[in-house]
This record gives sequence, C-alpha cells and structure tokens, in this order.
Amino acid sequence: MQLRVEWRAVFGVGATFTNRSEFHKEGVRKVLAEYLGFFSRNGLGSFGFRWLHILVGIMWIGLLYYFNFVQVPAFAAFGDEAKARNIAIDKVARKALWWFRWAAVSTFVTGILITVVTEEYFFDGFGTSAGGIAISVGMLLGTIMMLNVWGVIWRNQKIVLANAATLLAGGEANPAAAAAGRKAMMASRQNTIFSVSMLFFMVYKGHSLTQGAELSGGEMGTFWLIALVLIAVLEVNALGLMPWKTQPNKGLNVLYDGPGVRNPLIAAFGLWAIFLILTEIFFKF
Repeated sequence: MQLRVEWRAVFGVGATFTNRSEFHKEGVRKVLAEYLGFFSRNGLGSFGFRWLHILVGIMWIGLLYYFNFVQVPAFAAFGDEAKARNIAIDKVARKALWWFRWAAVSTFVTGILITVVTEEYFFDGFGTSAGGIAISVGMLLGTIMMLNVWGVIWRNQKIVLANAATLLAGGEANPAAAAAGRKAMMASRQNTIFSVSMLFFMVYKGHSLTQGAELSGGEMGTFWLIALVLIAVLEVNALGLMPWKTQPNKGLNVLYDGPGVRNPLIAAFGLWAIFLILTEIFFKF
C-alpha cells in the first residue's frame, strides 16, 4: 500500500505499473523531462551551444583582427627581406590560418545548433520582430563571412603558402601568388568590415531594449531592401566582380587600401553607423 501511494505521489493519482521495470523506466523518463541542467535541450540551446558559439567566435574574429591589424602591416614592413617574410608566412601564417578557418566553421555550426536545439527559436512573429530581424541579419553576415573564409581566403592563401614553401626550398616563384594574395586580402578586409555590424546585430537580439518591437510589412520590406543592397554591393566588390576588379585604390577597393588599416576601420564603423540609423528608424515601439 505504501509503495502504491509513493508511485501516485510521483507519477499522478491515475498512474499504475504492471512491474518494477516499467516503474523504473517511467521514473527515468520523468526525471529527464524535468531536468533543466546543462545537457537538457533548452540548456544546450540557450546556454551550452551559445557558450561554445561565443568561444569559437572569439577565436575566429580575434584571428581575423590579428591578420588585418597585425600580420598584414607587419609583413609589409619586411620590405626587401623576402626570406624572413616567407619564413613567417610558412611558420606563423600557416598555423594561424588552420585555427582561423576551423574556428569559422565551428562558429557557423554552433550557431545552427542553437537554432535547431532551442525550442521555438523561430517563434510566431519572429520574422516581423526587431529582435528576429536583427539576428537574421547577423546570421546572414556571419554566413557570408564563413563562406569568404573557405571559398576565397583559404583557397587563395593555399597558393600563397605553397609559394612561400617553394621559395624557401630554393624553387621558382609562382606568378599567381601575388594575385591570390590580393584576392584573399580583399575578402579578409571585407570580413573585417562586416564583423562590426554582425556583432552588433548578434548582441541586439538578446540585449536591445527595442528587440520586441513589431515592424509593419512596409517597414520590414524597406529595412531588408536597404540592408541586402548594402551587403550585396560590398560582397560583390570583395569578390573582384566590379569593373575595377582587384585593382588597389580603385572604386570601392579604396575601402581595403590606403595607409595602414585606417580605411577598413572607417568602412567598418561607417557600415555599422548606417545599420544603427536603420534600427533607430525602423526598430521602435
């Protein structure tokens, strides 16, 4: 009698079990259903994968800034010391690029896992809410940046790395290495420009005071039209598909060139300022 009372207290008044094995299985299922720790579905979606997403994202964007703000200017300072520069490319850049490209794909995968594992991530009204639109723009920018890493930067850096190793071994220079390095640099600089706005939209979703604002169809369409045109023009330019192609200091390529890293920084925060103005106009109660 006492055992039956305990069962009913745990599983409900109408609960009955034919044997002890069934009782244990139901107990496990109930414990798992009520578990809210790190390894629960919502625990992984809201915290676990988000923590990993931030961790690998720090590595990815940190190395992106290292390449653009430290390595490129430092390697340029080698001047005529070609051998020293090639040693640095072969020994330092090669290792940094390994961590860089895998951190990029890890950031992308953990981001996808957050949306898949979290219950009702894409809630009703997600597409018309300020927070939903903001995180969608962040996802779009992050995806483009990851594709730039694997489709442009790494593909062309392999040529640069192979050329450095060949020269160190006493071989002939690859005439395609300079052009490959330029393509990789343009995509990397564009990723740097995108990164400021990408991080802004990622943080906006969880912390902005207006993330719950609802946009009308016209407001949503206008915001997306302006955002997509801006992003598309910049990405097409980074791929060398504009009339000036990859020529330094021509057309929009001036965003990547100039003295030091001044122009990429101005472009990055200029793009962010445009997006900030758009959110101030459209993302309001």
